[in-house]
Amino acid sequence: MDLRLVPILLTLWISAVYSGSHSLRYYYTGVSDRTFGLPECSIVGYVDEAQIVRYSSDNQKFEPATQWMKQKEGPEYWERETQKAKGEEAWFKHNVKVAMDRFNQSSGTHSLQMMCGCELREDNSIRGYNQYGYDGKEFIALDTERSVYVPTVREAQLTEQKWNSPEVNKPERDKNYLQNICIEWLKKYLSYGQAELERRVHPHVRISDHQSDDATELRCQAYGFYPREIDVKWVKNGRDDVHSEAAKEILPNPDGSYQLRVTAEITPSEGDSYACHVEHSSLKEKLIVVWPGPNKDGNNMGIIIAVVVAAVVVIAAVVGFVFYKKRNKKAYMKTASGETASNESADSVKA
Repeated sequence: MDLRLVPILLTLWISAVYSGSHSLRYYYTGVSDRTFGLPECSIVGYVDEAQIVRYSSDNQKFEPATQWMKQKEGPEYWERETQKAKGEEAWFKHNVKVAMDRFNQSSGTHSLQMMCGCELREDNSIRGYNQYGYDGKEFIALDTERSVYVPTVREAQLTEQKWNSPEVNKPERDKNYLQNICIEWLKKYLSYGQAELERRVHPHVRISDHQSDDATELRCQAYGFYPREIDVKWVKNGRDDVHSEAAKEILPNPDGSYQLRVTAEITPSEGDSYACHVEHSSLKEKLIVVWPGPNKDGNNMGIIIAVVVAAVVVIAAVVGFVFYKKRNKKAYMKTASGETASNESADSVKA
């Protein structure tokens, strides 16, 4: 996927999927011209954080993005999905022009995007979403509770009227896909890539500080961890959270793992202690990295000395490491085959 599309897609981003839940998401993008070298239509599909499929109007092939998808699905699947993607390409090419007319635009580079997907949570509850954006801004979205499409701009009102009409009934059809078909395919894909999707890689943690005339900036970096969800924070005297001025942005690494840096500005007082607390699904217990104190060269590195309770640290220092048995992985339910795998909401209904 072209990285130049990321800022646009961020406007359609749904809140993070928490540990213990799983998601299947598809991103569709249609552009009005090739000025920036982008394909006129592109489709990418994700299970959790792993890209599993892709399509580009440049080669007009629906292709696997992971080895386990390539191994589990045969030629018939890829041919069927390719034909469907070609139909969706035509839909987006047409409707990006429709949207331009609605905004009174006759030229320029413009984009129409859709993100749809479903989540299966740890308690077996489900959630579905279908959102459209134009030129990086919200356009119209499905309200699954009321089974209606809700416009977010005036230019989307004609689309709302047509899609919500009894003749078209697009909300009900899309809701059925999200709550039934999408969930069944999510379960199937999870069974395909269970080993990859359920892997747990613990974070490496290091801390440093930077001294200025009147304050100290503490830096805690967690890196190399998987899955993405993690909680990193600075704690004062073992109990008080220290406010972090910088946004906690989790960034991807080339190897598929993630990294996060959390900073906090403090004015150290005698007797105060500071530590970076890290919680992640790969860890049996919370990881605590203590800041040893000011270092004028700004390169002070913290040492991992504790896990949750001080008593655990003492025992670990005396007896050595404790080996844990691997937990049995939860088995996923087998799902029936024969339903359509990719999103069906980008259909022949024109905007």
